[in-house]
Amino acid sequence: MKPLNDLTLEQKVGQLLMCGFHSQHADEQITRLIRDYHVGGVIYFRRNVESVDQLTRLSAELQDMAAEAGALPLMISVDQEGGMVARIDQEGMTQVPGNMALGATGNPEYTLECARILGCELKSIGIDMNLAPVVDVNNNPLNPVIGVRSYGEHAESVAAHGVAAIAGYQSQGIAATAKHFPGHGDTAVDSHLGMVTVPHDRNRLEQMELLPFRKAIEAGVDAIMTAHVMFPSIEPEPIPATLSHKVLTGLLREEMGFEGIIITDCLEMHAISKPYGVAEAAVRAVEAGADLILVSHTLQDQVAVLKAIVEAVRTGRISEEVIHQAVERIMTWKKKRCGQQNDHLVSPKASETVEATDVEPVDCTKPTEPNELTLFKIASSSITIVHNDGLLPLDPEKGVYVIWPEVVQRTEVDEPWSHTESLGMALSQLRGRVREHKITTQPTYDETDRILADVSDSEQVIVCTYTSAGHLPKGQQFLVEKLSENHSLIVIALRNPYDLLEISRPGSYVCTYENTPAVVRVLSHVLTGGLQPTGSLPVRLR
Repeated sequence: MKPLNDLTLEQKVGQLLMCGFHSQHADEQITRLIRDYHVGGVIYFRRNVESVDQLTRLSAELQDMAAEAGALPLMISVDQEGGMVARIDQEGMTQVPGNMALGATGNPEYTLECARILGCELKSIGIDMNLAPVVDVNNNPLNPVIGVRSYGEHAESVAAHGVAAIAGYQSQGIAATAKHFPGHGDTAVDSHLGMVTVPHDRNRLEQMELLPFRKAIEAGVDAIMTAHVMFPSIEPEPIPATLSHKVLTGLLREEMGFEGIIITDCLEMHAISKPYGVAEAAVRAVEAGADLILVSHTLQDQVAVLKAIVEAVRTGRISEEVIHQAVERIMTWKKKRCGQQNDHLVSPKASETVEATDVEPVDCTKPTEPNELTLFKIASSSITIVHNDGLLPLDPEKGVYVIWPEVVQRTEVDEPWSHTESLGMALSQLRGRVREHKITTQPTYDETDRILADVSDSEQVIVCTYTSAGHLPKGQQFLVEKLSENHSLIVIALRNPYDLLEISRPGSYVCTYENTPAVVRVLSHVLTGGLQPTGSLPVRLR
């Protein structure tokens, strides 16, 4: 690895950038960024993934390109949180449960095991950093961007699961990233779309939002991602945490003692890009204390950020020593993480934190059956029957009508799966006489009328709801209410447990927290009485 003092200013600034691109191969965008602009990091999205083998080859190709250019090894990252946020959902990558499902089990050892499995698989395809775990405490039912990405609404539980995830990832040589500092859980606006404020006083922040991050730091987490959220009790100026010296340097570095990498959330998100512009925001983030700047999409913005930071150093706005220190932290991280292939080095601090658990390397060459058994066990421990007025288990002598919502449109908080298994498909393997009507997550009134006519003679009706933002979509609300006029409904919240707050009380209400194939298969056994789930709500439905 080239000594830091041998790097030019442009090469140093390049190390501060983590960039996305739009192809499943090394296209012109990422090639220019690596060869001409010396970027030090790459982030994958689902747009980059065709298969696990293809992504493995792509990682190797990008690292070779960096080596040929005389650059430092790349840090390659991904948002593979589990559950509903999985950029890689192809065969060969275990679809581990998401955070709220894990929170519902009440067992952080399940979280540790999932992170170990996922960390091993990520490392095997050339990824060095996972932008996970989310340690936001989701105590706002209307939160449109966190929701089931959180372990729940109790800070102590979130902290315990977060520490377990950190230990699991880092035991496999993957850098864990606790996010979104100082806390994005109590918000009702998506920072992808606009500015957000958490107005609570410092005592409340200490007890709720900051506790999981303090525990993550004690556990030796490699990186912490910032939130584009304003915290007036920490930063009185109306600026988001990502751009605040008081938050990043004063609180995170000096007061909380974090010595790892501070990475921004993507600066192209509207909470940042609209009021500041991406390039100016990048300069402000570095001034605030960020080490790594995430720009996920646009080449024009990525190049503008590089040039703006270089210019800020040359004009004296940013000291070159600030850049030097940031690159030094990045290089230290790269020496520890980049290029390991399943060396399974456990962070000493992380291993001490979870010393009661057995953090062993995972052998990725073994068959996946043990992983499938683990997923089945976790799903059984997470699915939650909130109430049941005698409608479950299903009567095998009666027919079943299932209404199943499908995600067909990508949003900032949701993506269609490359493979799905509907509840009707799973139930039909256990019971005869199962009919299923698939809808979009935004059904029309005409579609509701067709369902009402079709379902009229059905004796057992299951309505699955799906909310990716803060509110159950109006079309789904209307459908549930109309059906409930003539039927005792079994309602299954496939993602957001708060759906119950927006409908009349159904005959039975079940929460699964996600619609991954493993969960759907276990759910079919729960509904038919073959399994008794043991999940507990990690949030209050009030």
